[in-house]
Formats: sequence, structure tokens, C-alpha cells
Amino acid sequence: MQQLLAEVRACTVCKDLPLGPAPLLQASATARILIAGQAPGRLTHLKGIPFDDVSGNRLREWLGLDRPAFYDASKVAILPMGFCFPGTGKSGDLPPRAECAPLWRARLLAQMPEIALILVIGRYAMDWHLPGSKGRPIKDIAQEMGTEAREMVLPHPSPRNNRWLAKNPWFEADVLPRLRARVAALTAA
Repeated sequence: MQQLLAEVRACTVCKDLPLGPAPLLQASATARILIAGQAPGRLTHLKGIPFDDVSGNRLREWLGLDRPAFYDASKVAILPMGFCFPGTGKSGDLPPRAECAPLWRARLLAQMPEIALILVIGRYAMDWHLPGSKGRPIKDIAQEMGTEAREMVLPHPSPRNNRWLAKNPWFEADVLPRLRARVAALTAA
């Protein structure tokens, strides 16, 4: 795993990125939880720490994890669909680069046999981890899956999704307490 992580972190396939390649991920063979997101944002790229922003604060709150637990690679893996900041478009960050997932994802996942929960965040992660979900609303998939499935769909924790959260109070009232309990059980000791 360490050799593979070193290869990923040295990747320069996407040399044309606006801030250059700087793969951000967190993984270990013992991780029990996988956070499968989109791609690092500009701020996290500059800091060199995944989810070290407002979205990350909300995600940690949703999961009931403090910073040390969240950044404990032996328990929590963070593998976005694209490991580098893709740049900014008209309505926010650009999609993850298409080269990244096919190049690295299967190899990394094969090195993490202990994953018991995959938190699927965003459309690109849904299309990879739940290919039958293509085109279906996150709300429908999240409600159908519940909190006991291996893959669990979450809305992106970005403040841009405040409207979605306000329209879907069931998520915070019903899903988050069960999610926190499951995460606590998987990260204990």
C-alpha cells in the first residue's frame, strides 16, 4: 500500500491543471470507512489536506468524528474520484478529471479489504460506485439505501447544498443519527 500511495502522490498525468498536480488522498489497508467524494477544492489543494474546509467541517459533524479521528488513515480512507483540484468553472469547481479514477481507483480499493462502509458523495462517485444510479436523484437513492448498506449516498456537505438540506429534513433527522452510530462502531478502538 505504501508503494502505491507514493506512486499516486507522485502522479503528474494531469500536468495542465490550473494549480498543477498535487494528489490528495488518505488510505490504509486497515481503513473501515471510505469517503468517496468528487475532487479536492481549491482551498484543500492549497492546504494539502482533504476536506480541510467548510465542507469538511460539516462532513465531520455529520459523521460525529473529530479531526484526529477523521484524519486517522488506519480507520478512514478518503479517495475522491479525482485526486487533484480540477479548476473552477461558471458554477463552481469543474468535474473531477476523467483520467484519475481508471488509473488508480481499482488498484487502491484492492488494497483496502477492511472497508465496511463507503460514503458516496456526489454524482461522479455515485456513477462509479453505484452504476445503476445514473441519472437518478440523490434523494431517491439515499432514501432507498438506508444506513445499513455497504454503500451509502450522502449529499455533498458544501454550503451550496443548504437548500437541499432544508427541503429534505429527513436526512438530518433520520439518517444522520444512524450514520453517526454506525461510524462510531466502525472507528471504535
